[in-house]
Amino acid sequence: MIVKMINKNKIRAYVLKNALIHEGKASPGPVVAGLFNEGLEKSDVKKIMPDIQKIILSVSKLSLNKQKKEFEKLKEEVSEREIREGLPELPDAEKGVVMRIAPSPSGPMHLMHAINLSLNFLYVEKYGGKLYVRIEDTNPENIYNKAYEMIEDEAKWLTDGKVEVVVQSDRMDLYYAYAVALIEKGSAYVCECSGDDFRKFAKEKKDCPCRKKSIKQNILDWEKMLEMDGFNEGEVVLRFKNDMTHKNPAMRDFPLARINLTEHPRQGKKYRVWPLMNLAVSTDDIEMGMTHIIRGKDHRDNSERQKLIYNVFGKKYPWVAFTGMTNFVGMKFSTRQMRKDIEDEKVSGWDDKSLSTVVSLRKRGYEPIAFRKFAEHTGNPSEVDKVIKKKDFFEIFDKFNEK
Repeated sequence: MIVKMINKNKIRAYVLKNALIHEGKASPGPVVAGLFNEGLEKSDVKKIMPDIQKIILSVSKLSLNKQKKEFEKLKEEVSEREIREGLPELPDAEKGVVMRIAPSPSGPMHLMHAINLSLNFLYVEKYGGKLYVRIEDTNPENIYNKAYEMIEDEAKWLTDGKVEVVVQSDRMDLYYAYAVALIEKGSAYVCECSGDDFRKFAKEKKDCPCRKKSIKQNILDWEKMLEMDGFNEGEVVLRFKNDMTHKNPAMRDFPLARINLTEHPRQGKKYRVWPLMNLAVSTDDIEMGMTHIIRGKDHRDNSERQKLIYNVFGKKYPWVAFTGMTNFVGMKFSTRQMRKDIEDEKVSGWDDKSLSTVVSLRKRGYEPIAFRKFAEHTGNPSEVDKVIKKKDFFEIFDKFNEK
């Protein structure tokens, strides 16, 4: 059902306008951005999106000539305020930006990694600054050893070498230092409660008894976590001391580090205590001077947790844009499944033409510019989920590659 204040002709006009800019293929993101100028409320985006998608599909079936003729009839529906084409501006970016993407080494980079990296690269090129590809491997499980080299090679190919690749497991001493600093500031404690007991405390909004420990005792317990003959795996976790009555249960004394005795493919048995995402990411973002972050909306709670850690250290949290999910219908992105298919000889390797990996697309003749053009085409940071069919994607991607 069309939202009352936005009529079908107006939507169609914006779809046609965007389609003509991109050789007949409209994208929902810029269309929604244009409709905001017409009074569309963010709360109504989900209601109107099915109609936008239907109109995009209808317009895509028209030839460019027919699209032009129809737009001429409807162009008065488009506000004089122009839809921003290309990359929207970032706030507070005049002095340059520091940005990153953070793939897991469960396999090489795939299409979605490449688009995200390309979007960040375009912004760093636009404003100047620094771009990091941070390989997040502090979970010793599900690591594919060859992925380290593959990700670095792919990242440098996609960015003309203008990227710095760092590996989290090479920075363990830094995470330990931040863990100790949080304890010393009274913002972290070693929790000996079982998982079930802590979940009960959190549900009932009651303090865990371990919160009462002194800073001195927490330092001793942290050291015991690190000792080979200290705490055993699963006995304790390091927690951030927040508010156990917080309205969002995810903010209630979330974990920062735990003991994991799984042998790490890169570090072996060198470490037994591993930082969890929010400790490692906060540490790295602070140390690297991150200024702008584009991340999936599924990380909203993690951003709030990381903001709390920033506050402890008196640091300004980076500007963050949350993006919706893009469902590439007919394409698979699970590197775990790809690895299994390779092992089962269902596909010939990571560069098999049926896979959506960067190495496969590169072998098929696609160039970095195609990824950048597609990122610019669809990369307006928006929390609206998008759907694109494999056939439609390659029609656009092929045109960008030809250019």
